[in-house]
Amino acid sequence: MRSASERAAGPAIVVRDLDVGYGPFIVQRQLGFEIGRGDVFVLMGRSGCGKSTVLRTMIGLLPPSRGDVLIDGVPLWGPDDAERDRVARRFGVLYQRGALWSSMTLAENIALPLQAFTDLTAAQTREVCALKLALVGLAGYEDAYPSDISGGMQKRAALARAIALDPDILFLDEPSAGLDPVSSRLLDDLILALRDGLGCTVVVVTHELASILTIGDDAVFLDGETRTAIARGNPRTLAESADPTVRAFLTRGALPAAVR
Repeated sequence: MRSASERAAGPAIVVRDLDVGYGPFIVQRQLGFEIGRGDVFVLMGRSGCGKSTVLRTMIGLLPPSRGDVLIDGVPLWGPDDAERDRVARRFGVLYQRGALWSSMTLAENIALPLQAFTDLTAAQTREVCALKLALVGLAGYEDAYPSDISGGMQKRAALARAIALDPDILFLDEPSAGLDPVSSRLLDDLILALRDGLGCTVVVVTHELASILTIGDDAVFLDGETRTAIARGNPRTLAESADPTVRAFLTRGALPAAVR
């Protein structure tokens, strides 16, 4: 949760008049919201509504059809590609399926961003990799391969790589997907601990109700039918929304026939 000083500093991210899609097909349109520093902000909605597409634009991978994303007031999609690359180096990203290199050990996976963007020696890099794995509960697994560990451990290893450069903003795409309820809850607890320990802002894409209600400070609901955001606020408050689509999603209730 944000402190008074963080709130005074203004939002970490501003999404402004954003349309995202592929060619002429618009997936989500007219998006506008702010993400506070130190918050866990959830992009939520039913499967296929475009959450991951919006995230791809927010991390600099997919150009918007219209609008922009501002990071500390700096347009991510301005004309200067070098500036976008500089801003993006402040990000850590956990991809939906982890995206670990199967032929590399966990330490080698985590070392990739360190080797690309720092001047650390091999010994220093190894030390940082061990520290990051310890932070996610995988101390001693430096020489293990992704195939040697469980799905939940793979997610944690991918999270260790995402925090390798101590990011200001951490983007997580469906971090709990495919995990059992216990592993999912442990990962939620880890996300909160890392947010507090690193002092970073966290943006999470998920449709997992337990995770949304456990870790979300703020959220936006992306609707696949109207292709835009139809609700914004704390997810526990939105569970009592007057909008039947939002309320049904956050309570796992049945939608009235009129809105199915």
